[in-house]
Amino acid sequence: MSQETLAHLSRADAVLGGLIRAVGPCKLAAPEDCHPFQVLAQAIAHQQLNGTAANTILKRLVDSCGQGTFPTPHQVLEAPVERLRAAGFSFAKVAALKDLAAKTLAAVVPDGAALMQLSDEQIIARLTQVRGIGRWTVEMLLMFQLGRPDVLPVDDFGVRAGFRAAYGLGRMPHPRALAAWGERWKPFRTTAAWYLWRALELKRAGTLPSPAERIRLPRAAGPEGGKPRGRAAVRARKVRARRASPAGARTPRSAARGRLRKAGKTE
Repeated sequence: MSQETLAHLSRADAVLGGLIRAVGPCKLAAPEDCHPFQVLAQAIAHQQLNGTAANTILKRLVDSCGQGTFPTPHQVLEAPVERLRAAGFSFAKVAALKDLAAKTLAAVVPDGAALMQLSDEQIIARLTQVRGIGRWTVEMLLMFQLGRPDVLPVDDFGVRAGFRAAYGLGRMPHPRALAAWGERWKPFRTTAAWYLWRALELKRAGTLPSPAERIRLPRAAGPEGGKPRGRAAVRARKVRARRASPAGARTPRSAARGRLRKAGKTE
């Protein structure tokens, strides 16, 4: 990782700069040769399983369908459901594997060389068409197989928890608020994410530095086009009701309170 990248992040964000100094040089692994079918098949196997169990299932897949090598999309499509189930895949994962194989043969999932020519968002749009493959899975492929420098997986628990720890927040940041804050890290958001993961390690070791400054995250818009939720929605309705009422008019609830006070009671 170049010193220019770390200097840029440190200038853009004092808290992240302190974390960088505490952790030291970034040790992001060099990108690997990317074989999208194999990477995504492995991701499907690992869903909701620990690494040991997932690797056992993948070994059975290699032995039963690939005759010792990772199976091709043709081999996965031709494999009976019972054989994949016997390897340890659930019905849902069997369906995802079959869909991945079919979309690979249809070139919806491109090969490694074609993938390299696409932008990050184009890759996300293509690969998330596969059943069982979400944005987070593709973001991990972008970061660790393709070495894309500007990926910020805002839905990743470790990234969000690392941000909370490093910045001294009382609660987890909303993904949209984290994405807005991360704009200042462009075009090196992959490196920033790596340091946020390290923040949790420092916290467990008791060596996480105090944030260089206190921050206030931008408010995250609600899921319905920015509409407020919860208490904010209640307050907004009250404000609209007051503005819509004639001057001096009393709402039914305030009138009821007045009657109770006159009667010497409390609500």
